[in-house]
Formats: sequence, C-alpha cells, structure tokens
Amino acid sequence: MTETVSGTDAGTDLLPLAGYTVAVTAARRREELGALLDRRGARVVYAPAIRIVPLADDDDLVAATRAVLAAPVDLVIATTGVGFRGWLEAADAWHLPLVEHLKSARVMARGPKARGAIRSGGLVDAWSPESESSAEVLSHLLSGAEGPLRGRRIAVQLHGDPLLDLVAGLRESGAEVLTVPVYRWVPPEDVAPVRRLVEAAVGGTIDAITFTSAPAAASLLTVADDLGRRDELVTALSSRVLAVAVGPVTAGPLTAVGVPTCQPERARLGALAREVVARLPERDPILQVGAHTLQVRGHAAVVDGRLIELTPGPLTVLRELARCPGTVVGRPQLTAALPGGGDSHAVETAVTRLRAALGAPLVETVAERGYRLEL
Repeated sequence: MTETVSGTDAGTDLLPLAGYTVAVTAARRREELGALLDRRGARVVYAPAIRIVPLADDDDLVAATRAVLAAPVDLVIATTGVGFRGWLEAADAWHLPLVEHLKSARVMARGPKARGAIRSGGLVDAWSPESESSAEVLSHLLSGAEGPLRGRRIAVQLHGDPLLDLVAGLRESGAEVLTVPVYRWVPPEDVAPVRRLVEAAVGGTIDAITFTSAPAAASLLTVADDLGRRDELVTALSSRVLAVAVGPVTAGPLTAVGVPTCQPERARLGALAREVVARLPERDPILQVGAHTLQVRGHAAVVDGRLIELTPGPLTVLRELARCPGTVVGRPQLTAALPGGGDSHAVETAVTRLRAALGAPLVETVAERGYRLEL
C-alpha cells in the first residue's frame, strides 16, 4: 500500500537539503550563508538584491556624523555590532572626534554584538534589552527609565533598516533624534541575477529564498514589479517557495504584501540556515510505496535513501502522482502539467524516463486510465 511515514526514514545519510535549491539575496556575508547551506546539501543560487555603499565614500554618513558632533548627545542607540564599529572606524578615518564626543552620553546596545562593539570602541554600554529588539529599546525609553526624553538629543545608529517605529516613537516623545545611516543599502549595480531569481521562483525551480535584510526583500519585490511579475512572485512565495527571513524586521516588506515567512528564534546566519533545514524537508512527506520509501524534493527524488536528480518532465510526472499517492492520474492532467505542454506521447516518454531513473517499480500503468504510484 501507499502511505505517509514520519521522520527522515528516507535516508539517514542523506544531507538534509540535498535535492533543494535555495537562493541567497544577501549582499554582505552571502558567501558565509551560502557555505552553510551548501554544507547541508543545498544547490545555492546567489542573487544579491542590494549593495552596500562603502563607508569611505558615503557622504550621507559624513553629514550625519557632523550633525551628531554639532552638540552634546544625551543617548546613543547602537543597533548592530558591525554597523556601530564601522561608524566609529569611519569617523576616525575622517579625523572626526566621535568617540570622545560620545563618552558623555549613555550608550545602549540592542544586542550582544552591539555591546561588544561599544566596549571595543572605548565606550561604556549602559543597558541592553533581553529580546535584542528595537521595540524593547523604545519601551524602555518611553517608560522613563532613562529620564524624560523631551528636548534630549538621541543618536540612533541604523544599519540598512530605517527603524521607523523606533525613530517615530522617540520623536513623538519630544526628543531630537539624529539618525546615522551606517552601511546604506541601494539597488544592485547588476540587477540581472535578481531578475533571474524572480523568473526561477515563478517558474518553480527555486525551493526557498533567504532574506537577511528588509531592503533586500523590498528590492526583490520591486524588481518583480518592474518585470510585471509581482503578483506571480507573491503567489509563489505564498505557496511553493519558502520565504525564510532572519527576523521580523527583515520580513516586514514580505508581510506587508501577505507573504508568510519562517524566522529563527535568534537573528543569526547559523540559525537562519538551521531554519531552512527544519522547514524545507518537512513540507515534502516521505511516502511508503510498497517495499520502498519515496520523497519528492525540489529537483530530485529520494528512493530508499538514494538521491536521484530528475529532468523537468519526469519530475513533473512524479510530483503529480505523489500529490495523491495511490490515486490514478489521467494522461490529460499529466499532459497539462508538463513544462511547455505536450501530448500523450510526451507523457509516455516522461514516464519511461522516470521509471528508468528511479530504478524501482514505483509507477504503475492503469490501462486506459493513466498512472499511479505502485500499490
């Protein structure tokens, strides 16, 4: 009989992401994330959806730093370690006395990495939230824990994300908020890889897309809109393509258009890769087909623990049969599902190639009706 079994019985030696294609939209540390996914067996596609303006060339950062230096600062909020450290180093390279200027301020860190950057820069961290969230930072400040905010100068180090809720909340309290856009993100110089990613996601050859910044998620949607395929991309991300964001802020642009996302408990690259491992294979059930186990993955089948990569035609036929295991699927339905269409002969050819590739008697012909997974 044909039934679904739980766990990873299809092959304990199989890498968890073998047979899947995962896209990386990150600009910074993309090789690191790609390596984490590759080591777990994924076929990795790189499509940087943004690029970072180098600090040394960023006139906006120079202007923001001079604005901070124009008068004493009461509070400083460091949101990321690499961003805050980069800001201090850039100011030093421009011969701007930023560290000395900030020594009289209370410096708060959003998380442990930001706290480490504050200390390594020669400053003292005054407080940090347990949740590592900007929302808790805002709640802490609005509670009066740091004293009245009205009239005080607060510098907020940004890192790609404008932190609209945090900045707006502080300004509504009467504070003068100075935003410091460290590592400003702009559209990529070469948009071709992002366009190919949109086409691949819509075409069904991408299984998951990872996002490490809100601007990258917004950029992908913008490119899809330029191609006239935004609705198709949103549909794909809401169904067959898994969207994995490093955190809720990163997921913001996707959430706004109704795309569900998976997020790790901690906003770290390692946790992001583990989230892909946890979420992607579980979407594809392991079937018990007679004496054999079968799992249909992104571009491959796993039969009794063996990974078998399939061409589009045979893979499409197997996927249609696996949707309703044991149920006869007619030739017209298979014909309609084949990439580029075809006829009954194309279906027969695909079935023949599928049987040869699988190497196990899994596909049964039901005379004058169609095919099903072998009972």
